[in-house]
Amino acid sequence: MTRFLIAPQWQGSPAPRAMLLVDGATAIAGDLPSRDTTILDVPLEAGESLGTGVRRLSSLQRVRQLIGENLTHTADHSVVVGGDCSVSVFALDAIDTADVAVLWCDAHPDLHDPGSSRSGAFSGMALRAVMGEGEPHLALSPGIPPERIVLLGARSIDVGEQEPLARVTSLSAADAADADAVLSAVRATGASRVWVHIDVDVIDPSELEGVSEAAPFGISTAELVAAIKQVRAELPLAGATIAGFAPRSPADAVQDMGSILRLIGAVA
Repeated sequence: MTRFLIAPQWQGSPAPRAMLLVDGATAIAGDLPSRDTTILDVPLEAGESLGTGVRRLSSLQRVRQLIGENLTHTADHSVVVGGDCSVSVFALDAIDTADVAVLWCDAHPDLHDPGSSRSGAFSGMALRAVMGEGEPHLALSPGIPPERIVLLGARSIDVGEQEPLARVTSLSAADAADADAVLSAVRATGASRVWVHIDVDVIDPSELEGVSEAAPFGISTAELVAAIKQVRAELPLAGATIAGFAPRSPADAVQDMGSILRLIGAVA
């Protein structure tokens, strides 16, 4: 059985209209089976940095606690719906990752740390935190080794992300057209399970517009669904995340929902 955990967190986002992520999570929740869906009471306030280089840290810590309470003691397959990308860090923190690879599908690599990030937004540090690096209040301990991380579709990369990017396996958006290549990269990690993180901005903006920072030349929905299905045919999912949906109006949400539901179907 698949459980859906809705975490409408906006505090990790650098976007000026970050609270659109709350609307996106709510829109997705409306199309999921209510009996299998839990909506977390995420704080609305921004929160404080608490002397760190991460903005809104106190609220992020509260969301981590909420996600942990809902994932730690369940044996069900869970799909966490954000919210910004940092909900994946908190979800992975709640499970045993000793045998888990991470397939991180995102237009942005999210490999900053507090020293390299201009915004101080934790979503841009999320994959670095998965590796156990960056702000110790939020990073995984132990982190997932870079050799068990496959980054797919990143095409908006900052200079400060180049060093950690060189330590993970990175596949381009064009590589997603070859589902066997994606499977080979995940298989090469040696892991026995995989967590799939999807920031919906990995999809080409011609197919999905409701994101905070669109990046051209992305992956088609069909290609990403096919690649995930190929991976799942060999490795069971440890869980999955759908993040980054930020429609500007209810009508825009409806327009994008076809692609969103296809992505959810691929990981549910």
